[in-house]
Amino acid sequence: MAVTQHTVARTVAHTVAVTQVRQILQGVRQRGDDTVPLLQRAGIPPVLLDSPLARVSLAQYALLIRVLRRHTRDELWGLCRRPLRVGSFGQCAAQLVHCRTLEEALRQGFRHYHGLIDDFVPRLTLQDGLARVQIVRRGAPDPRLDYAQKAFLLFTFGLASWLVARRVPVLAVDYTAPGPGSDSSRVYQAPIRHGAPHIGFGFEARWLALPVVQNPQSLREFLARAPANLLIRYRDTGSVSERLRRLLSRRLDAELPSLEVASQWLAMTPQTLRRRLAEEGHGYQALKDALRRDTAIEYLARPELTLIDIAQRLGFSEPSTFHRAFKKWCGVAPGEYRQTRLARPADSALGHTAAPMHLSADP
Repeated sequence: MAVTQHTVARTVAHTVAVTQVRQILQGVRQRGDDTVPLLQRAGIPPVLLDSPLARVSLAQYALLIRVLRRHTRDELWGLCRRPLRVGSFGQCAAQLVHCRTLEEALRQGFRHYHGLIDDFVPRLTLQDGLARVQIVRRGAPDPRLDYAQKAFLLFTFGLASWLVARRVPVLAVDYTAPGPGSDSSRVYQAPIRHGAPHIGFGFEARWLALPVVQNPQSLREFLARAPANLLIRYRDTGSVSERLRRLLSRRLDAELPSLEVASQWLAMTPQTLRRRLAEEGHGYQALKDALRRDTAIEYLARPELTLIDIAQRLGFSEPSTFHRAFKKWCGVAPGEYRQTRLARPADSALGHTAAPMHLSADP
Protein backbone atom coordinates (compact mmCIF):
# COMPACT_ATOMS: atom_id res chain seq x y z
CA MET A 1 0.00 0.00 0.00
CA ALA A 2 1.52 3.31 -1.05
CA VAL A 3 1.14 6.42 1.03
CA THR A 4 0.12 9.66 -0.60
CA GLN A 5 2.48 12.59 -0.40
CA HIS A 6 -0.22 14.56 1.46
CA THR A 7 -0.12 11.98 4.24
CA VAL A 8 3.61 12.05 4.89
CA ALA A 9 4.81 15.46 3.73
CA ARG A 10 4.51 17.01 7.21
CA THR A 11 7.56 17.07 9.44
CA VAL A 12 7.98 14.02 11.63
CA ALA A 13 8.57 14.89 15.28
CA HIS A 14 11.89 13.93 16.78
CA THR A 15 11.97 11.66 19.81
CA VAL A 16 13.98 11.54 23.04
CA ALA A 17 16.23 8.67 24.14
CA VAL A 18 15.07 6.92 27.30
CA THR A 19 18.54 7.55 28.74
CA GLN A 20 17.48 11.20 29.02
CA VAL A 21 14.51 10.09 31.09
CA ARG A 22 16.68 8.04 33.40
CA GLN A 23 19.09 10.93 33.88
CA ILE A 24 16.47 13.52 34.67
CA LEU A 25 15.08 11.18 37.35
CA GLN A 26 18.40 11.03 39.22
CA GLY A 27 17.38 13.76 41.63
CA VAL A 28 14.11 12.21 42.78
CA ARG A 29 15.76 8.81 43.04
CA GLN A 30 18.47 10.32 45.26
CA ARG A 31 15.67 11.59 47.50
CA GLY A 32 14.25 8.08 47.70
CA ASP A 33 11.02 8.97 45.87
CA ASP A 34 9.05 6.43 43.87
CA THR A 35 9.45 7.30 40.19
CA VAL A 36 6.69 5.05 38.87
CA PRO A 37 3.75 7.41 39.59
CA LEU A 38 5.76 10.34 38.21
CA LEU A 39 6.40 8.50 34.96
CA GLN A 40 2.78 7.44 34.73
CA ARG A 41 1.60 11.03 35.16
CA ALA A 42 3.83 11.94 32.21
CA GLY A 43 2.41 9.09 30.13
CA ILE A 44 5.75 7.24 30.09
CA PRO A 45 5.45 3.49 30.71
CA PRO A 46 7.99 2.63 33.45
CA VAL A 47 8.84 -0.59 31.61
CA LEU A 48 10.56 1.47 28.89
CA LEU A 49 13.32 2.44 31.31
CA ASP A 50 14.51 -1.16 31.26
CA SER A 51 15.20 -0.96 27.53
CA PRO A 52 18.36 1.08 26.82
CA LEU A 53 17.32 1.76 23.21
CA ALA A 54 13.75 2.89 23.91
CA ARG A 55 12.51 6.35 22.91
CA VAL A 56 9.74 8.63 24.17
CA SER A 57 7.98 11.47 22.41
CA LEU A 58 8.91 15.10 22.95
CA ALA A 59 5.42 15.55 24.41
CA GLN A 60 6.05 12.89 27.05
CA TYR A 61 9.45 14.30 27.96
CA ALA A 62 8.14 17.87 28.20
CA LEU A 63 5.31 16.72 30.44
CA LEU A 64 7.76 14.80 32.63
CA ILE A 65 9.70 18.04 33.17
CA ARG A 66 6.50 19.70 34.37
CA VAL A 67 5.65 16.76 36.62
CA LEU A 68 9.10 16.74 38.20
CA ARG A 69 9.11 20.51 38.68
CA ARG A 70 5.82 20.37 40.54
CA HIS A 71 6.81 17.28 42.56
CA THR A 72 10.21 18.62 43.67
CA ARG A 73 9.31 22.31 43.71
CA ASP A 74 12.64 22.69 41.97
CA GLU A 75 13.33 23.92 38.44
CA LEU A 76 16.32 21.58 38.24
CA TRP A 77 14.36 18.59 39.61
CA GLY A 78 16.47 17.76 42.65
CA LEU A 79 19.71 17.43 40.67
CA CYS A 80 21.59 20.11 42.61
CA ARG A 81 22.45 20.47 46.29
CA ARG A 82 20.01 23.36 46.71
CA PRO A 83 16.61 23.58 44.98
CA LEU A 84 16.19 26.19 42.26
CA ARG A 85 13.04 27.99 43.29
CA VAL A 86 10.03 27.49 41.00
CA GLY A 87 9.44 30.68 39.07
CA SER A 88 13.15 31.51 38.69
CA PHE A 89 13.15 30.93 34.94
CA GLY A 90 10.10 33.10 34.37
CA GLN A 91 11.45 35.89 36.55
CA CYS A 92 14.73 35.81 34.65
CA ALA A 93 12.98 35.89 31.28
CA ALA A 94 10.86 38.85 32.44
CA GLN A 95 14.07 40.82 33.00
CA LEU A 96 15.66 39.81 29.71
CA VAL A 97 12.85 41.01 27.44
CA HIS A 98 13.88 44.55 28.43
CA CYS A 99 17.50 44.07 27.30
CA ARG A 100 18.69 45.65 24.07
CA THR A 101 20.93 42.92 22.63
CA LEU A 102 21.58 39.22 22.99
CA GLU A 103 24.90 39.93 24.71
CA GLU A 104 23.24 42.11 27.32
CA ALA A 105 20.55 39.48 27.87
CA LEU A 106 23.03 36.64 28.33
CA ARG A 107 25.15 38.58 30.78
CA GLN A 108 22.16 39.76 32.81
CA GLY A 109 20.61 36.30 32.77
CA PHE A 110 23.78 34.69 34.07
CA ARG A 111 24.03 37.30 36.84
CA HIS A 112 20.46 36.40 37.81
CA TYR A 113 21.45 32.78 38.41
CA HIS A 114 24.77 33.41 40.17
CA GLY A 115 23.10 33.70 43.54
CA LEU A 116 20.57 30.94 42.96
CA ILE A 117 22.77 27.97 42.00
CA ASP A 118 25.69 26.80 44.13
CA ASP A 119 26.92 23.90 42.00
CA PHE A 120 27.90 25.67 38.76
CA VAL A 121 28.40 29.12 37.29
CA PRO A 122 27.28 30.17 33.78
CA ARG A 123 29.70 32.45 31.94
CA LEU A 124 29.95 34.26 28.61
CA THR A 125 33.46 34.77 27.22
CA LEU A 126 34.71 36.44 24.03
CA GLN A 127 37.95 35.69 22.22
CA ASP A 128 39.09 36.09 18.62
CA GLY A 129 35.59 36.66 17.25
CA LEU A 130 34.15 33.63 19.06
CA ALA A 131 31.58 33.78 21.86
CA ARG A 132 31.44 30.91 24.34
CA VAL A 133 28.73 30.06 26.81
CA GLN A 134 30.36 27.92 29.50
CA ILE A 135 28.84 26.18 32.51
CA VAL A 136 31.69 25.97 35.03
CA ARG A 137 31.20 23.29 37.67
CA ARG A 138 32.01 23.94 41.31
CA GLY A 139 33.26 20.88 43.12
CA ALA A 140 33.78 17.27 42.12
CA PRO A 141 32.15 15.66 39.06
CA ASP A 142 28.73 14.17 39.70
CA PRO A 143 26.31 12.53 37.20
CA ARG A 144 23.36 14.48 38.59
CA LEU A 145 25.14 17.81 38.26
CA ASP A 146 26.33 16.88 34.79
CA TYR A 147 22.74 16.52 33.63
CA ALA A 148 21.68 19.70 35.44
CA GLN A 149 24.41 21.62 33.61
CA LYS A 150 23.38 20.17 30.24
CA ALA A 151 19.75 21.08 30.92
CA PHE A 152 20.74 24.61 31.91
CA LEU A 153 22.77 24.92 28.71
CA LEU A 154 19.85 23.73 26.60
CA PHE A 155 17.45 26.18 28.24
CA THR A 156 20.01 28.97 27.73
CA PHE A 157 20.13 28.12 24.03
CA GLY A 158 16.34 27.97 23.74
CA LEU A 159 15.74 31.22 25.62
CA ALA A 160 18.49 33.06 23.72
CA SER A 161 17.01 31.94 20.40
CA TRP A 162 13.53 33.02 21.48
CA LEU A 163 14.71 36.46 22.62
CA VAL A 164 16.10 37.26 19.17
CA ALA A 165 13.41 35.27 17.30
CA ARG A 166 15.89 33.10 15.43
CA ARG A 167 18.06 30.11 16.13
CA VAL A 168 21.51 31.10 17.38
CA PRO A 169 23.86 29.19 15.01
CA VAL A 170 26.05 27.06 17.27
CA LEU A 171 29.45 26.01 15.91
CA ALA A 172 30.22 23.24 18.41
CA VAL A 173 29.06 21.92 21.77
CA ASP A 174 31.49 20.93 24.53
CA TYR A 175 30.81 18.14 27.02
CA THR A 176 33.09 16.97 29.81
CA ALA A 177 32.08 13.31 29.37
CA PRO A 178 34.71 11.25 27.51
CA GLY A 179 32.51 9.65 24.85
CA PRO A 180 29.31 9.84 22.78
CA GLY A 181 25.87 8.87 23.97
CA SER A 182 23.40 11.73 23.58
CA ASP A 183 21.12 13.37 21.03
CA SER A 184 22.71 16.78 21.53
CA SER A 185 24.17 17.03 18.03
CA ARG A 186 20.61 16.81 16.68
CA VAL A 187 19.30 19.43 19.11
CA TYR A 188 22.05 21.98 18.52
CA GLN A 189 22.71 21.01 14.88
CA ALA A 190 26.41 21.07 15.68
CA PRO A 191 29.14 18.52 16.42
CA ILE A 192 29.81 17.48 20.02
CA ARG A 193 33.35 17.70 21.42
CA HIS A 194 33.83 15.31 24.33
CA GLY A 195 36.37 15.52 27.12
CA ALA A 196 36.27 19.33 27.31
CA PRO A 197 37.10 21.13 30.57
CA HIS A 198 33.63 22.73 30.73
CA ILE A 199 30.16 22.11 29.34
CA GLY A 200 29.17 24.82 26.87
CA PHE A 201 28.76 25.90 23.27
CA GLY A 202 30.39 28.41 20.94
CA PHE A 203 29.12 30.68 18.18
CA GLU A 204 30.35 33.64 16.17
CA ALA A 205 30.54 36.71 18.41
CA ARG A 206 28.77 38.88 15.84
CA TRP A 207 25.47 37.24 16.78
CA LEU A 208 25.71 38.90 20.21
CA ALA A 209 24.67 42.18 18.56
CA LEU A 210 21.27 40.78 17.56
CA PRO A 211 18.48 42.89 19.07
CA VAL A 212 16.07 41.43 21.63
CA VAL A 213 12.67 41.58 19.93
CA GLN A 214 10.40 40.02 22.56
CA ASN A 215 8.23 41.88 25.06
CA PRO A 216 6.17 41.16 28.20
CA GLN A 217 3.13 40.23 26.12
CA SER A 218 4.96 37.64 24.01
CA LEU A 219 6.63 36.38 27.20
CA ARG A 220 3.29 35.21 28.59
CA GLU A 221 2.66 32.97 25.57
CA PHE A 222 6.25 31.73 25.69
CA LEU A 223 6.01 30.70 29.35
CA ALA A 224 2.63 29.06 28.78
CA ARG A 225 4.24 26.72 26.24
CA ALA A 226 7.49 26.06 28.12
CA PRO A 227 9.33 23.75 28.34
CA ALA A 228 8.11 22.12 25.11
CA ASN A 229 8.98 25.18 23.03
CA LEU A 230 12.50 25.21 24.46
CA LEU A 231 12.97 21.69 23.09
CA ILE A 232 11.57 22.13 19.59
CA ARG A 233 10.68 25.68 18.59
CA TYR A 234 13.99 26.91 17.25
CA ARG A 235 15.14 23.79 15.50
CA ASP A 236 17.06 24.84 12.39
CA THR A 237 14.58 23.88 9.69
CA GLY A 238 16.98 25.19 7.05
CA SER A 239 19.84 22.89 8.04
CA VAL A 240 20.90 20.22 5.60
CA SER A 241 19.86 17.40 7.95
CA GLU A 242 16.37 18.84 8.51
CA ARG A 243 15.86 19.55 4.79
CA LEU A 244 16.93 16.01 3.99
CA ARG A 245 14.70 14.61 6.73
CA ARG A 246 11.68 16.39 5.19
CA LEU A 247 12.52 15.11 1.70
CA LEU A 248 12.99 11.54 2.91
CA SER A 249 9.73 11.66 4.89
CA ARG A 250 7.83 11.93 1.61
CA ARG A 251 9.29 8.62 0.43
CA LEU A 252 9.12 6.41 3.49
CA ASP A 253 6.75 3.95 1.84
CA ALA A 254 9.53 2.89 -0.56
CA GLU A 255 13.21 2.07 -0.34
CA LEU A 256 15.05 5.18 0.76
CA PRO A 257 17.60 6.50 -1.74
CA SER A 258 21.37 6.28 -1.60
CA LEU A 259 23.54 9.17 -0.49
CA GLU A 260 24.35 9.84 -4.15
CA VAL A 261 20.68 10.24 -5.09
CA ALA A 262 19.93 12.32 -2.00
CA SER A 263 22.80 14.67 -2.85
CA GLN A 264 21.24 15.28 -6.27
CA TRP A 265 18.00 16.37 -4.58
CA LEU A 266 19.94 18.99 -2.67
CA ALA A 267 22.04 20.05 -5.68
CA MET A 268 25.38 19.15 -4.12
CA THR A 269 28.00 16.47 -4.55
CA PRO A 270 27.93 13.34 -2.35
CA GLN A 271 31.16 14.47 -0.73
CA THR A 272 29.66 17.86 0.14
CA LEU A 273 26.50 16.29 1.55
CA ARG A 274 28.54 13.89 3.68
CA ARG A 275 30.67 16.76 4.97
CA ARG A 276 27.68 19.02 5.69
CA LEU A 277 25.92 16.26 7.60
CA ALA A 278 29.07 15.57 9.61
CA GLU A 279 29.30 19.27 10.50
CA GLU A 280 25.79 19.00 11.92
CA GLY A 281 26.69 15.83 13.83
CA HIS A 282 24.95 13.31 11.57
CA GLY A 283 25.65 10.35 9.35
CA TYR A 284 23.38 9.58 6.38
CA GLN A 285 22.43 6.04 7.39
CA ALA A 286 21.87 7.08 11.01
CA LEU A 287 19.62 9.92 9.81
CA LYS A 288 17.52 7.50 7.74
CA ASP A 289 17.20 5.05 10.62
CA ALA A 290 16.24 7.83 13.04
CA LEU A 291 13.55 9.11 10.66
CA ARG A 292 11.96 5.68 10.28
CA ARG A 293 12.21 5.06 14.04
CA ASP A 294 10.62 8.40 14.96
CA THR A 295 7.87 7.91 12.37
CA ALA A 296 7.18 4.41 13.67
CA ILE A 297 6.85 5.74 17.23
CA GLU A 298 4.46 8.41 15.99
CA TYR A 299 2.35 5.87 14.09
CA LEU A 300 2.26 3.44 17.02
CA ALA A 301 0.47 6.11 19.04
CA ARG A 302 -2.39 6.03 16.49
CA PRO A 303 -4.67 3.10 17.38
CA GLU A 304 -6.44 3.17 14.00
CA LEU A 305 -3.26 1.97 12.28
CA THR A 306 -2.48 -1.74 12.40
CA LEU A 307 1.09 -2.99 12.58
CA ILE A 308 0.72 -4.12 8.98
CA ASP A 309 -0.35 -0.59 7.98
CA ILE A 310 2.64 0.91 9.77
CA ALA A 311 5.07 -1.55 8.19
CA GLN A 312 3.76 -0.66 4.73
CA ARG A 313 3.88 3.08 5.39
CA LEU A 314 7.51 2.71 6.41
CA GLY A 315 8.45 0.79 3.28
CA PHE A 316 8.83 -2.67 4.83
CA SER A 317 7.76 -5.52 2.59
CA GLU A 318 6.90 -7.77 5.54
CA PRO A 319 5.60 -6.99 9.05
CA SER A 320 8.25 -9.35 10.44
CA THR A 321 11.00 -7.18 8.92
CA PHE A 322 9.48 -4.11 10.55
CA HIS A 323 9.24 -6.03 13.83
CA ARG A 324 12.96 -6.85 13.77
CA ALA A 325 13.98 -3.32 12.75
CA PHE A 326 11.90 -1.67 15.47
CA LYS A 327 13.24 -4.01 18.14
CA LYS A 328 16.76 -3.11 17.00
CA TRP A 329 15.93 0.61 17.17
CA CYS A 330 14.07 0.68 20.48
CA GLY A 331 14.85 -2.58 22.28
CA VAL A 332 11.21 -3.72 22.45
CA ALA A 333 8.79 -5.16 19.91
CA PRO A 334 6.41 -2.67 18.24
CA GLY A 335 3.36 -4.40 19.68
CA GLU A 336 4.74 -4.15 23.22
CA TYR A 337 5.72 -0.53 22.68
CA ARG A 338 2.23 0.30 21.41
CA GLN A 339 0.55 -1.40 24.36
CA THR A 340 2.54 0.62 26.87
CA ARG A 341 2.49 3.87 24.86
CA LEU A 342 -1.28 3.87 24.44
CA ALA A 343 -1.81 3.17 28.12
CA ARG A 344 -1.77 6.93 28.68
CA PRO A 345 -0.94 9.39 25.87
CA ALA A 346 0.91 12.57 26.83
CA ASP A 347 0.22 14.75 23.81
CA SER A 348 -1.28 17.44 26.01
CA ALA A 349 2.27 18.43 27.01
CA LEU A 350 2.60 20.39 23.80
CA GLY A 351 -0.63 22.26 24.39
CA HIS A 352 -2.03 24.36 27.19
CA THR A 353 -3.41 21.76 29.58
CA ALA A 354 -0.38 21.49 31.85
CA ALA A 355 0.72 24.20 34.27
CA PRO A 356 2.95 26.80 32.59
CA MET A 357 6.30 28.04 33.87
CA HIS A 358 4.86 30.92 35.88
CA LEU A 359 6.50 34.18 36.77
CA SER A 360 5.47 33.60 40.36
CA ALA A 361 7.12 31.20 42.77
CA ASP A 362 4.00 29.04 42.97
CA PRO A 363 3.42 26.53 40.11
